[in-house]
Amino acid sequence: MTDIDVIRLNFSPGSLLLLNAILSIVMFSIALDLKPVDFRALLRAPRALVTGLVSQFVVLPALTFLLLLATNPRPSIALGLVLVAACPGGNISNFITHRAGGNTALSVSMTGIATFVAIVLTPVNVAFWGNLYAPTRTLLRETVVDPVSVAITVFFMLIVPLVLGILLNACRPALAARIRKPMQSLSMAIFIGFIVLALAANWNFFLGYAAAVAGLVVLHNGLALAGGYLTATLARVSDYDRRAVTIETGIQNSGLGLVLIFAFFGGLGGMAVAAAFWGIWHAISGLVLAWLWSRSEAER
Repeated sequence: MTDIDVIRLNFSPGSLLLLNAILSIVMFSIALDLKPVDFRALLRAPRALVTGLVSQFVVLPALTFLLLLATNPRPSIALGLVLVAACPGGNISNFITHRAGGNTALSVSMTGIATFVAIVLTPVNVAFWGNLYAPTRTLLRETVVDPVSVAITVFFMLIVPLVLGILLNACRPALAARIRKPMQSLSMAIFIGFIVLALAANWNFFLGYAAAVAGLVVLHNGLALAGGYLTATLARVSDYDRRAVTIETGIQNSGLGLVLIFAFFGGLGGMAVAAAFWGIWHAISGLVLAWLWSRSEAER
């Protein structure tokens, strides 16, 4: 079997462009739930918001680094986990938070703000933690990832549609309300369908290497959820907010991770499998956690 650190996935430039467009539509649909007043309210009481951002961009990458030291995975798999941990919250975190009885407004705002700051923090975290861990340092040097190029990709794929969605919701609220649910349902269906087709094109590869990453991804996701819960507990936010922070930390934007992997790492095998398996597993773990939490009402 070919070494997972050198194998490359079959993913055409046209497919990458299509994935960029789909993620932009997904972010636009999420932004239709946001208004400028949401951000102002959180700025007046920022503890929960700051807790969520620290949990995502500081605690999770640090826990990922400790996981790599403890398990010593293949370098490309390790770099995939670092990249996923450096991404902002995922697109389904708001839905799962709502199902869990958490603070959905906080979740949506964390997704929006985390996406804004990801333009800087995602490439910074990948560079810092990737270079701190020796096996991935070599891969980063061989790839020569330009942080500015990553920031530009994140800006046009996530920030621009986010701003447009917020502006539409602020200026034409009736129109935004009318298209919100159809847009969200359609964008998620298209996104899931695209990932299924991408997996089908590389099915033999995923079957051959999924076992090498499955356990690590499950453990990594568990650490993300536990890290979010512990960080929120130490910050003494309400249970209502803690549920949102926990889910936002454990649901990562693996779709963005895949775009960056194909755009800047040439579809490197271990990275792509790790990000793809994350995209499947975090939805399962998030929905299970939401079901457990939904059985009791959160204290506010």
